[in-house]
Amino acid sequence: KKSAEVNRKEVYAERRRQVVDPSETSRLNRKRDEAEFKLAKAEAEDDGEDFERKRAWDWTIEESERWDKRMEKRKKHVEDVAFQDYTQTARKIYKKQLRELQPDLESYAAEKAKLIRDGTIVETEDGELIAVDRDGEFYADANSLGFIDNKPSKGAIDRLVGDLKKAEDARMRRRKGGDEEDVTYINDKNKQFNQKLARYYNKYTGEIRDSFERGTMV
Repeated sequence: KKSAEVNRKEVYAERRRQVVDPSETSRLNRKRDEAEFKLAKAEAEDDGEDFERKRAWDWTIEESERWDKRMEKRKKHVEDVAFQDYTQTARKIYKKQLRELQPDLESYAAEKAKLIRDGTIVETEDGELIAVDRDGEFYADANSLGFIDNKPSKGAIDRLVGDLKKAEDARMRRRKGGDEEDVTYINDKNKQFNQKLARYYNKYTGEIRDSFERGTMV
């Protein structure tokens, strides 16, 4: 009876978490799909069947492709989240910044059209058509000084200021956290992982740690 009551409370608590946090429902649905997939694979192996062949018969093409895409996406996410080295971390930050980049394609097209109007189109010895400015210099040349007259828009300046402020805020948060507690992490992801561990296990390890610290002071 006591066990049934405990289980009932856990079911109610789980239901409340799903209502409060929709992402929890999505997570449970993913877990359910993965469990069903693993169960079907295990049953096929126990029966001596080829699981991929059985899946081809039982699943529609859309279901199979959707599952494979989900597994591939999850694999890439795990690889990107896991800390590997500082080069990989820099690469992930760069990729995130690229995803957040929102180029103004309309302004680019208008500026390109204006440059073509102001310049001329010439043909190289190889028959390639290129645009040159009034001084006869190729726009893409590394030595071209045409960019000197370029004036960024107010929106572009605001985005730059916002990015710099965001980076400074993140740096200050890391610095503040380092001043207030012992540094037991190597990056933000590792810090979050350690904090999750602390929430679950500090109540068990706190007394042991305190006893150890008292012992070292004697």
